[in-house]
Amino acid sequence: MMNQLIEFSLNHWEMVAVFVFIAATLIFVETRGGARSLTTAAATNLINDKDAVVVDIRPANEFRTGHLTGSINIPSAKLKDSANTLEKYKSSPIILVCKTGMTAGSSAKELIKSGFDVYKLQGGITEWQNAGLPLVKK
Repeated sequence: MMNQLIEFSLNHWEMVAVFVFIAATLIFVETRGGARSLTTAAATNLINDKDAVVVDIRPANEFRTGHLTGSINIPSAKLKDSANTLEKYKSSPIILVCKTGMTAGSSAKELIKSGFDVYKLQGGITEWQNAGLPLVKK
């Protein structure tokens, strides 16, 4: 098996080089100055152990269909202008939650620039639900 892998790598070095480049780029982009990803278990621990503040950045109508207990709803479009609202939470970790975990990463950048300790829920509210964790409806 190992011999076949080596042979393939030698015969298709261009393809291997592209794969390594893409993998390195993805790792670099994920860790470069952005919010760190949290699994649902890690997010629960951060909420319970460090009093993390959960900020749900989905639109208000989606937030009302179900959200994490105690979360604050600030839609992503208004997040940049809401840094002052979050100022009182600056000493606490902030966990951004969106629908699938994709929007939270880009939304975190402004908060990070303002000095907040920001995380994003990996997989968003969808992953939270898939894990069978509770949601609150308003």
